[in-house]
Amino acid sequence: MTDWRFTTGLHDIGNGAYAYLQPDGGWGLSNSGLIVDGDECVLVDTLFDLKHTDIMLKTMRDAVPAANDIGVLINTHSNGDHTFGNQLVEGAEIIASEKCAEEMKARGPEELAAIMREAPGLGEGGRFLLNAMGPTKFEFENISYTLPTRTFEDALTINVGDKQVDLLNVGPAHTGGDVIVHIPEDKTIFTGDILFNLGHPIIWAGPVANWIKACDLMLSWDLETVVPGHGPITDKAGIQDMKDYFIYIDTEARKRHDAGMGVEEAAFDIAMDSYDHWLDAERIVINVQSLYREYGTPPVATDRISLHGMMARYGAKRWEAKEACGHEKHGH
Repeated sequence: MTDWRFTTGLHDIGNGAYAYLQPDGGWGLSNSGLIVDGDECVLVDTLFDLKHTDIMLKTMRDAVPAANDIGVLINTHSNGDHTFGNQLVEGAEIIASEKCAEEMKARGPEELAAIMREAPGLGEGGRFLLNAMGPTKFEFENISYTLPTRTFEDALTINVGDKQVDLLNVGPAHTGGDVIVHIPEDKTIFTGDILFNLGHPIIWAGPVANWIKACDLMLSWDLETVVPGHGPITDKAGIQDMKDYFIYIDTEARKRHDAGMGVEEAAFDIAMDSYDHWLDAERIVINVQSLYREYGTPPVATDRISLHGMMARYGAKRWEAKEACGHEKHGH
């Protein structure tokens, strides 16, 4: 595999495909893509707010003349860090899965903007939310949410010039409708959030079996370049790592569920040493809750602030455990 540098900005990955990367790939810092053939151009996802999307589009247009006339925008899924900048791609046909479009209609930027305004008074969950994606990082006010204009259910093939681009809905998994953008002749995919590379994924929808199935599908393809929704460009090794992660946490969560442990207790009890170098470890709490839901246990929390509070508590406990371990090692 090419030794891709994980640096902010546009990366030419060959054959008229480009990846726009946002290190470190954590909360809200997503990737997008550009597919060009001749004078035709397709954008894969926008970013979390207008400021970040505007910078991205200017960077693309300066480097790639065809990007001055983007004819099609693909939204891989409904999360705001892949859709809130849609309004800046004026005149483009916006393609998404039917479920993605439904979820976008149900939850827009105005809801997140309202929560951000209230967050300072919402305890540990509010503090977590502000730290992860607050106004020092992103601005959710005054976004005119621009929804898909064309939807499909399972699969859709489009042409960019003479290039075939396949869109496959592999959800529900991360969200209700997760689309992979596959360019077979170039052995390239843009995964949306079906792949987080070197970062913990988050199971908002599930079931986990669908996500593992999606990994197997991608692993069955002849691929050289894999652009994840978050994190550095990778190859099949990154997909295999994600599949292994899901198999591991499913096995471990099931053991603790059957032993009668609660969600937060189970999440903290699962050893994550093999994934210590991955970002956003606190997402294991949401993943365990989603797995417990699959096992038949109702969610312990569903509103955004409560969920972020759970992750905040996990992060605090994890930090305390590491501090205690460090003191023990140094004889304190």
